[in-house]
Amino acid sequence: MKIATAQMMGKIDRYCIDILGIPGIVLMENAALKVMKNIPEDTMKFVIVCSSGNNGGDGLAVARHLLNREKYVEVFFLGSEENMSGDAVVNLNIIRNMGVKIIKINNNEDLKILKESIVKCENTIDAIFGTGLSREVKGIYSLAITIMNDNSKFILSIDVPSGFECNSGKVMGNCIRSNKTVTFELYKKGFLSYDAEAITGEIVIENIGIPKGVVDKFQEYEYVMDIDFIKRLIKKRNKCSHKGDYGRTLILAGSLGFTGAAYISTQAAVRSGAGLVTLGCDSSIQNILSGKLVEAMTASTNDEKILDSLIIKSDCIAIGPGLGNNMGTLNLLEKVLLNSKCPIVIDSDGLNVLQGNLEILETKKYQIVLTPHMGEMARISGFSIDEINENKIEIAKEFAKKHNVVLLLKGFNTIITDGKTVQINPTGSSAMASGGMGDCLTGIIASFISQGYDIMTAACAGAYVHGYAGDKLSKKMFCVNANHILEALPSIIKEIQYLE
Repeated sequence: MKIATAQMMGKIDRYCIDILGIPGIVLMENAALKVMKNIPEDTMKFVIVCSSGNNGGDGLAVARHLLNREKYVEVFFLGSEENMSGDAVVNLNIIRNMGVKIIKINNNEDLKILKESIVKCENTIDAIFGTGLSREVKGIYSLAITIMNDNSKFILSIDVPSGFECNSGKVMGNCIRSNKTVTFELYKKGFLSYDAEAITGEIVIENIGIPKGVVDKFQEYEYVMDIDFIKRLIKKRNKCSHKGDYGRTLILAGSLGFTGAAYISTQAAVRSGAGLVTLGCDSSIQNILSGKLVEAMTASTNDEKILDSLIIKSDCIAIGPGLGNNMGTLNLLEKVLLNSKCPIVIDSDGLNVLQGNLEILETKKYQIVLTPHMGEMARISGFSIDEINENKIEIAKEFAKKHNVVLLLKGFNTIITDGKTVQINPTGSSAMASGGMGDCLTGIIASFISQGYDIMTAACAGAYVHGYAGDKLSKKMFCVNANHILEALPSIIKEIQYLE
C-alpha cells in the first residue's frame, strides 16, 4: 500500500480534475458509494454531521444514498454555506430538493438537538474535516465533536477522523474517535503514528476511480508492506539445491551473562534457512553455546586467524547481540568493516559502540543494515526519542541516505529505508514485547542476505516474517517469546510462500 500526505492527495485531486478532466463531482460520488459499501444493510438510523468542504460534500452524497435506501437520516451542518465548494453545493441542493431538513449548528440549543438525535440513532457519520485540516479545532466545531464522541453508538469517519492531522497523526485540539475510517485511494501518513488506531478505529482503503498512473506520478516511494508483497519476495527453493546454495552466515554475538542473545540470533539464522551458520563468540562462553547449538557451528573470536578466515568466507555477517558496549566490541566492528567481503547487519551493542563513532561506517566495503530500536537510534543519531517519534520517517530516511545504509527502525510500524524508498512493516504486536526479539530479527535478516536476497529485500522480508509469526502465535498465546518465534519460523515462511 502506498502512503500519502495531505499535499500529495491535493496534487492527485487537482491533476485528475484540471488535467484529466474528471469532474470533482464524479470523485465525490464515487467516494460516497464506497462509504455506502462499508455501511451494514441492517443499520437503519443515521446522523450525518457535515461542514462546508469537500468532506462535507461526501457526507451529503452519502445522506442521499441512505435516503434512497429508505433509511432514517438526520443531517447537521457546521459552518457557512457561502464557503462551500461547488461540488458540495450540488449535493446540498439535491438533499434539500428531496425535502430533507438540514439542521445548522450555531449555538448550544443546536448542540442539544444534535445530542438528542445521536442518542436515538445507530450510526454517526463524521464528514466535518478531511485531509486538508491544518488549524486547531475550536469553538462550536470542538463542542460538536465532543458530543459526537460522548453519545454515538458507532462512528464512521469519511477519509480521516475530523480533527486528525493527516500527515503527523496529531490531534488538532479535538478529534473524532472513530470506530471505522473509510479513506480513499492511499493510506494516510498520519495513520502510522503510535496512537492513531485509538482515533481511526478500523481503516478501510477504497478506490474512487483515480487512475494508477496519476498516483504513480505523485508518489513519494513510501509504502506499507502487505502479505502479497512479501510473498513475491520470498524465493521458492530448487529441489536440486544444497546447503552451499543458501550461504554462510557468521554471527558475532554474546558475552558472559548474555549467552541468550548469541543463541537466539544464531538459531534464528538456522531456522530461517541459511545453509551454514557459525557463531563467533568469546572463548569464555564457547562451550556453553556449543552445547546448546546443534545445527550451527561455533568458533572463538579470540583466535585471530580463525576469525579472519570466517570474516572473509562469509556471505553475511551479523554483529552486536549481547557483545557488550565496550572497546572490544568497537574493535571487532572495525575489523569486520575493514575486512568483510559481504553485507553486514549491525544490531544491539554493535550499534551502541557507534555512538560518537559513526565515521567508521565510512570504512565499509560492502552494504550495511542497521537495526536500532528507539533508544539506540537516539544514541547514534543525536535526536531525542520524542523527536524521533514525531518525525520517524523523515529522520530514518535522512540517516540512511547520509550514511548510505539500510536502516530498520524497530518499534510500532517498523520503518525500513535505504534513504529513497520507505517500507513500513505492519506486523507484530505488544505480545512480542520481551527480551531476545531483536536478536531473533537480526538472525533472520542475516540469513536472508546469505541466501542471496539484496539487503533491502532481506530487511523487509525479515521484519514482516518476524512480526507475522508473532501475530499468528499471539492468537492463542498471551505473550510470545523469542523461542516461540524460532520454533515457528520454518512453517511460517512456508505458509507465506503458498498463501492463496
